Amino acid sequence: MNNLITDVPGIKVGNADDARVASGVTAVVFDEPAVAAADVRGGAPGTRDTDLLEPHRTVERIDAITLSGGSAFGVDAGAGVQAWMREQGRGFAIGDVRIPIVVGAILFDMINGGDKNWGRFPPYRDLGYAAAAAAGTEFRLGTAGAGFGATTLDLKGGLGSASARSTGGHTVGALVAVNACGNVVVGSGPHFWAAPFEENGEFGGRGSPPKISREALRIRAKGGLGENTTIAIVATDATLTKAQAKQFAVMAQDGFARAIYPAHTTLDGDTVFAAATCKRPLKDPVLELSELGALAANVLARAVARGVYEATALPFKGALPSWRDRFAR
Repeated sequence: MNNLITDVPGIKVGNADDARVASGVTAVVFDEPAVAAADVRGGAPGTRDTDLLEPHRTVERIDAITLSGGSAFGVDAGAGVQAWMREQGRGFAIGDVRIPIVVGAILFDMINGGDKNWGRFPPYRDLGYAAAAAAGTEFRLGTAGAGFGATTLDLKGGLGSASARSTGGHTVGALVAVNACGNVVVGSGPHFWAAPFEENGEFGGRGSPPKISREALRIRAKGGLGENTTIAIVATDATLTKAQAKQFAVMAQDGFARAIYPAHTTLDGDTVFAAATCKRPLKDPVLELSELGALAANVLARAVARGVYEATALPFKGALPSWRDRFAR
């Protein structure tokens, strides 16, 4: 176990980013088509093809998922991933034609100091292609891929991942680009809201503060409409139906609430995709799915904290500091 979503057999992840633009793309590529679903709870989401993931829709499996910066421009990332998948001969077969099924979500990183004057066409299609081509079992965290330009209330955001195993031996992993409206640390201190779920000092081992003050519970949020969003993927090697994958995503959303304060606001576009590579059947679907969903929420909370913990600040005037800049001295 490498504490990454790629601990789930059949999943690879690739990043591509542009330092000048201060944005990027992360692609999750499945070795074989995966069962998938999505749960959207933020008030300002930006997504690609999430409707087809509903349990009553025709397409049962997908080929890849994209997480991208760039706000609505970042939806183009899916086209780049789709182009790469088509070159691999992947896709939903209709006669002699194969159409790669690529879903995705975007976050807003348009005012982080990067140069967004990219000309006629935004760079996200090419970044999506490069991310898919780079997909492997190891990948960068923090200021990388879709997390490159991400921010939180008062710290640099980033790309995070974590994994765990259930009592039944199933693997659960999470991948998240943290660009939250809220805060991932308690008040203005070094302690992560996700501290109770930390394993092996993966985000600094500071634990929880001895007391949470009233000031720390004061509602604070950054920015305005569309300036935020935390987008994530939870995955398992368990064999799930689309309906079960939907419940898996619903339960995993609790990870946002455990790691970000506040979460799911009207200014966020919080979206969680769920994917099942279907390598290991469930012996007791009702009880085991409940455990997988609860574990996914824990893993997602850890991944959120890791994304911020591993981030480095952008080299622009006025850029937010990283967690390490502020607390690891």
